[in-house]
Amino acid sequence: MYRFLLSRRWVGLHLLVLVLIPAFFFLGRWQWGRFEERSADSARITANLAAAPVPLDRLDRTAVPVPEKDRYRLVTVTGRYDPAHELVVRRRTLNSRVGFYVVTPLVTPQGAVLVNRGWVPAGATAETPPQVPAPPTGEVTVTGRLRPAETQDNTGIRNRSGLPSGQILLIDTPRIAEGLPYAVFGGFVELTAQQPQGAPAPELLPPPDVGAGGGLNLAYAVQWWLFIGIAVGGWVLLVRREARDLRTEQVSQTVTVRAAR
Repeated sequence: MYRFLLSRRWVGLHLLVLVLIPAFFFLGRWQWGRFEERSADSARITANLAAAPVPLDRLDRTAVPVPEKDRYRLVTVTGRYDPAHELVVRRRTLNSRVGFYVVTPLVTPQGAVLVNRGWVPAGATAETPPQVPAPPTGEVTVTGRLRPAETQDNTGIRNRSGLPSGQILLIDTPRIAEGLPYAVFGGFVELTAQQPQGAPAPELLPPPDVGAGGGLNLAYAVQWWLFIGIAVGGWVLLVRREARDLRTEQVSQTVTVRAAR
């Protein structure tokens, strides 16, 4: 009855199912790994955002890039802004508005840290410099989220030369530090508060959206593993249907032969 399973057509189907099962399994494992990675990353960022700020000098100021464990960690640092070396970062959006980030070095006795002071709207044209509020003068205590230097890999933004003076596309700390007259911390600080506040000031950036912590990857993993059951179940269903059709055909032939006698 089941000799049809050895036919060329059915052997091809067997091989297809045998290929799909491990493929679906490993795709599910890959999505599961992404789920674990993103969940751990989300938990770490959430904890860093909720923790009390720590002085920047307690961290490894020479670490390049910023260690993952310190990403988005709230830090404090006291120094004096250096507006002479201030830069603006092109093509940055806030609430669907296109504008610039304002990056100003904050100089301390131990060196300097780049501070992203926030967002300002773009000018009338692409070449019009934005209106940037001046930073506070004198000593300032900054609180902010510690970020790693931006690269093309971690932002998807392609850097290029030929920009107007004082404008950049990436907060690439090592590259920016090459043009500064003092040592610079390996990452940058995304401002959340400062004393004195200074007014007016660029619009502060919102905290990162940690999302569902890889929940979508978990759904994909379960989906791939369900496909294994669908593939096996479909194979069984096709085998049973073929066997049923053959039995029906044999019974019909038997009845026809008997009727002919």
